[in-house]
Amino acid sequence: MTVALPQRLTLEQFLTLPYIEESPAWEFVQGEVSQKPMPGGKHSRIQSRLAGVINGAVDSPYEALSELRCTVGGRSMVPDIAVLERSQIPVDQNGEIVSTGVNISPTWIIEILSPQQSQMKVTRKILHSLRHGGQLGWLIDPEERVVLVYRPDRLPEEWPENSELPVLPGLSLSLTVEQLFSWLQVNRR
Repeated sequence: MTVALPQRLTLEQFLTLPYIEESPAWEFVQGEVSQKPMPGGKHSRIQSRLAGVINGAVDSPYEALSELRCTVGGRSMVPDIAVLERSQIPVDQNGEIVSTGVNISPTWIIEILSPQQSQMKVTRKILHSLRHGGQLGWLIDPEERVVLVYRPDRLPEEWPENSELPVLPGLSLSLTVEQLFSWLQVNRR
């Protein structure tokens, strides 16, 4: 889709644009508006399986939401997976999750790199989330078969293939890098 935009917008102007929730979603970073790239098969497979595994954890205080708009610190981002504490999920008068996004950083932000996506833009999104209250970030690169783990109190770490990936406290989830990438195999039975 081609959309004519003014050179620079304010966050408030951006949030009123009628098409920002179209697929793929639009994001606002430092006055610049850009549309996320369309995910491919590897991205989609990892995103859906990972959200399912996180949401399937027993007695979890968290919920994984795909493509949820998070507006915080002057930016409006749409992480591939935003993991929020259930108590942070905004609800309407009926007790249902609101249709709009959230105005907080995800507790855990997960980004899956698409082939045409800038690793720098995705890294900046994770770092912004951590600077504004996030506790954990993962950058998953399906082509390189690498998971970089980001935490607010240390440098990013490349996670070894056979080691259990770090998750949020209170989340009963055991997953290695090797297991995560095994989801890419297509079983044709």
